[in-house]
Amino acid sequence: MTSLQAVASTRLYRMIADQIATRIKAGDFPAGGRLPAERELAEQLQVSRASVREALIALEIEGYVEVRVGTGVFVNQAREDGQYQEPQQAPVAANGVEVTDIGPFDLLETRLLLEPECAALAAQKASPAQIAAIRAAHESMSLTESPSVHDRAFHSAIGAACGNAALAAAISHIWHLSTLSPVFNRLEEHFVTTKVWSEAQQEHERILAAISDRDPIRARHAMHDHLVGILARLREDFGSAGIR
Repeated sequence: MTSLQAVASTRLYRMIADQIATRIKAGDFPAGGRLPAERELAEQLQVSRASVREALIALEIEGYVEVRVGTGVFVNQAREDGQYQEPQQAPVAANGVEVTDIGPFDLLETRLLLEPECAALAAQKASPAQIAAIRAAHESMSLTESPSVHDRAFHSAIGAACGNAALAAAISHIWHLSTLSPVFNRLEEHFVTTKVWSEAQQEHERILAAISDRDPIRARHAMHDHLVGILARLREDFGSAGIR
């Protein structure tokens, strides 16, 4: 009996990236030229701008385009052999763990579903020691030295204080997937600047204050606003001047 073949689940942004890459290789988008704006690509493809954003970042990682924040996305010149990069095996992280192809906006939108309620529960259930741990993580956040490490520590401390081990584990897993996403990491490289970290730090201050005051409604809203702010900052137009 012939065995069945495994069915691959292709992400939408991957399908978009493959379609644009095909057009680049066909010469429809010439080397050195600027790609159409994200809004125009989204309208042509009938998809969200977030999916187009993820596709463009994937194409940059693969060498097809160069993202110039404040200017736009430009097509790279192919090598002499007509390729844009060396053929690759399944991508792996530095520690040998296979990376995830889950899009960054899916990951952030999942955090938006989980973390506001986690903050509300922390405001109700956190022990004094757990609130002290949240405060310590916030106060140790440096804008110049590994801010992402302290950012994760802050959110992890809130997860640990929510009183629901399953919810805390789910949030921890989403954060883990984010660290394994090349698209997520490249997106952060482009848009998460010192100014952005400063804004996040102020948002953290409001979350901490609400949890410390034992105010679950305010904690929920503060976390929601923080995550919506992250989504907005990562959706800044590539062609907008003054982002940096």
